[in-house]
This record gives sequence, C-alpha cells and structure tokens, in this order.
Amino acid sequence: MTMDLTKIDPAQLKSALQQDMLIDIVTIGAKSGLERTTEIWYMNLQGRIVICGTPGVRREDGQRKQRDWLSNIIKTPQFQFCFKESISLCLPAEGTVVCNPDDRQTIMTASETRWYRQQGYSIEELVNGSPILNVKFLPPVDFLNITGS
Repeated sequence: MTMDLTKIDPAQLKSALQQDMLIDIVTIGAKSGLERTTEIWYMNLQGRIVICGTPGVRREDGQRKQRDWLSNIIKTPQFQFCFKESISLCLPAEGTVVCNPDDRQTIMTASETRWYRQQGYSIEELVNGSPILNVKFLPPVDFLNITGS
C-alpha cells in the first residue's frame, strides 16, 4: 500500500490506533533479506503503541526461541505498520525492544494485555519471555501526532 499524505485523515488514524488491534507488519527477513509479512496484535497503552507476543517455544536447552518477526526488527528496526480493520493503510515505523523489567511488567499487567495472561503464562513468564516492542511512527507520518490519547 502506498501512503498518500493528502488522503490521510488524522482523526481516522487516531480512531484506528485507539480501537483496532490487528495489523500486518512488513519486516525485512534477518537471514533472507526478503520482505516478510506477519499478522499480529498491537496495543495502544494511553497513547503508547506497543506490539506484544506470547513467549516463544522452549528449545532443548530450556531457553525460549526468539520470534522470527522480532529477529527481523532487531536486525532492521524499520518496518511497515499496516492497518487492516477499520482502515487499510501502511505507515512507516520503527521498533525498539522494551528491555526494562519494570516497563515490561507494566505492559504485561495492563488491562489491554489481559489476553496474554489468559493463555496459561504467569506474569513472570510474560515479563521475561514475551517479545515486546515500542512502535515509533516515522516521517512523514510522525508530524500528524496521531498516537496521543
């Protein structure tokens, strides 16, 4: 999807960011270098946009396997944030991993992330093992100030 700034309605974007949850992210494969599309949920935590996931599967050594989409963003932080519910639009974005344990705890105990807690994971497992990203929208979109509550 090509973004035409003349057709962006900031109010419609703000509404989508507050109400929608399901998006596609288009990343660059960490190993392949090819575009990869992943359907995923995002949350709007009082104007802060985050992408979360459940902890990866356990490997033989007991460690959790990192999600491919997370590996992609760690290697190439820029990606496309593609709405698919109330609007159909891709925005340029950048992801940064949330590493601070207190911040991760706040995110994984928020009402918006309740579903993850209902999947059989303890808060400790979610805080320590879930992929969690902060999302920052990039120019030319960032000037729209669309993430505020």
